[in-house]
Amino acid sequence: MTCSAPRSPACLRSTSGTCGQFLPPESKHALDLAGLRKPEITFWTIWEEGMLAGCGALKQLDPHHGEVKSMRTVSSFRGKGVASQVLSQIIAEARRRGYRRLSLETGSMEFFAPARRLYERFGFSPCGHFGAYQADPNSCFFTLSL
Repeated sequence: MTCSAPRSPACLRSTSGTCGQFLPPESKHALDLAGLRKPEITFWTIWEEGMLAGCGALKQLDPHHGEVKSMRTVSSFRGKGVASQVLSQIIAEARRRGYRRLSLETGSMEFFAPARRLYERFGFSPCGHFGAYQADPNSCFFTLSL
């Protein structure tokens, strides 16, 4: 598998409906294609043998704090290390930029349990809401000191 700059928005299209079906509209925080094109966003995709496997993004919140955004794995690639590879890339880039902290928001429902376990394996700890987020029973917040 290779991690690269984006070649297609297909990952977001193929997975946003899956994630979104578990969340009410006010709890959906995933970036759409326009959001991914903002200058404070860096977006990566993972490809295997020409097939899109997953994606993820890094958003600069301030010069010392980044946010993991739009982590997705195409269903046929789940359990194959795609999310770990994307998250490793995001963490490496955050360190390269000199961020002191990396945070994220994910869902609180059972569907998102594998994502929460992934973040905890990478050293993220639960935290309160951050940035523009508000407290939300449908969200879990995590942070990692770099």
